[in-house]
Amino acid sequence: MTTSGVSANRLELLQIAKAVAAEKTIDEGLVLEAIEEAIQKAARSRYGAELDIRAKINPVSGDISLKHRITVVEDGEVENESAQIPLTDAKKRDKTADVGAYFEEDLPMFDFGRVMSQTGKQVVMQRLREAERERQFEEYKDRVGEIVNGIVKRVEYGNVIIDLGRAEAIVRRNDGLPRENLQVNERVRAYIYDVRRETRGPQIFLSRAHPDFMAALFAQEVPEVYEGVIEIPAVARDPGSRAKIAVLTNDSSIDPVGACVGMRGSRVQAVVNELAGEKIDIIPWSPDAATFIVNALQPAEVAKVVLDEEDNRVEVVVPEEQLSLAIGRRGQNVRLASQLTGWSIDILTEEEESERRNKEFTERTELFQEALDVDEVIAQLLVSEGFESVEEVAFVELGEIEHIEGFDEETAQELQDRAREHLQRLTGDLDSKRQELGVQDNLIAFLGGESIDTLKTSIKLAGDDVKSVEDFAGLTPDDLRGWYESQDGERVRHPGLLDEYRLSAEDAEELIMRARLDAGWITEDDYKEAVGVAEEEEAEEEELPEAANEEGTPSE
Repeated sequence: MTTSGVSANRLELLQIAKAVAAEKTIDEGLVLEAIEEAIQKAARSRYGAELDIRAKINPVSGDISLKHRITVVEDGEVENESAQIPLTDAKKRDKTADVGAYFEEDLPMFDFGRVMSQTGKQVVMQRLREAERERQFEEYKDRVGEIVNGIVKRVEYGNVIIDLGRAEAIVRRNDGLPRENLQVNERVRAYIYDVRRETRGPQIFLSRAHPDFMAALFAQEVPEVYEGVIEIPAVARDPGSRAKIAVLTNDSSIDPVGACVGMRGSRVQAVVNELAGEKIDIIPWSPDAATFIVNALQPAEVAKVVLDEEDNRVEVVVPEEQLSLAIGRRGQNVRLASQLTGWSIDILTEEEESERRNKEFTERTELFQEALDVDEVIAQLLVSEGFESVEEVAFVELGEIEHIEGFDEETAQELQDRAREHLQRLTGDLDSKRQELGVQDNLIAFLGGESIDTLKTSIKLAGDDVKSVEDFAGLTPDDLRGWYESQDGERVRHPGLLDEYRLSAEDAEELIMRARLDAGWITEDDYKEAVGVAEEEEAEEEELPEAANEEGTPSE
């Protein structure tokens, strides 16, 4: 290409540049710049690598000019005499010369040899590849979230390369539908979920398994979704098998579920066909969490829902005959419902829930009988009124106990006094035990002070030889949260020291880093860097993690 451009008809050079630009869908000027750079490189090989040589192609006539540029620099700063001239000497040639100006001298054009031609061609092709990659990135970077059509170009180790016409994209093995076998030259639709600049050029990542692919398909098939009249706030998929999609609308005259299903199921069937038969449950969204969870568990019928907002968990009670339907094959229904709603869902039958509640009632009754030294009737009354622990009885407002039927102020005060005495005795016993085990005061202070839960935690830690802040600082997040390992081909879980507190990996890491700070192993700045504490949050973070909440349990 380069040889033709220099030694052949100059108009032919422009024709070549125009053809290449059209083929690669890049600007013709970029092609000419690439050829100019190739000529410059060849000229430096001919006239000297130290020279600053500039080539220029006239975009109208195709004429090529070759010039040697000498740049004006400050006196004493000349690093390359062949390409730079001190200001004093420059002013002898031109009184108006200043630093940064330059002189140009014409160089004669020459014929490329075989080696120069090959080198020039490589330069041109490299520049064209870079320009094409930049064009692809600029074109697709703002198209994340769109569905594109392409043709399967090749399949490599489970990854499918898709020809989009003006670019190539990839559907990685994990982004394809299970058991879907795409063939070369097959036309396929996919969802752009990421476009990245990488060393080998921009990478366009497509997916057919992404939840948003399903939402985008509905937007194509359902005009109300495309226009925004119907919204899709959540999608959960088991790609290639089953999916749940939540829909809502602010227009009371529109049934969002019916609109997405379409006449005789035509709209949803079009999406199902595109996803290789993936079954789709269309769920009406609700701002009420309990209602939304009940809807999400369809087609199972739910008898009762109990929310635990603190742990973001929900207990769902279903009739015995609905249990298998609620759980689904291999837990699929409840798993998708959990993904859709964002709640951890536990399924119980009515019989299981009744047995568990009876067991809890009996255990709490026995606890109150022993701790408060009262008969079964009084203990049962306390449980029936919702009291779950001795701590609640000890520190609740007196009127909460007094209003129980059959109780008066004197009875309420007596029960509260007995509860506090019991807690004092228990605290004393636990404190004595932890001292016998050698648990140091600095660990108790770190965990939040001498509360019952803190003392119990310290005794448990002592069982694993963690008796001081220094010992705690030497732990890892896995020590606190538990870990898995493979044994005889099975995945076995080892419990953590603080399993009952359900610490996240970040909470466990922060707790350990706080212990290392208290132990003097790291500085405050090291701690902040490790846990990502922002400067503006410094005042708040002085109190966190206190390692124990109000009840004395390690804080999250």
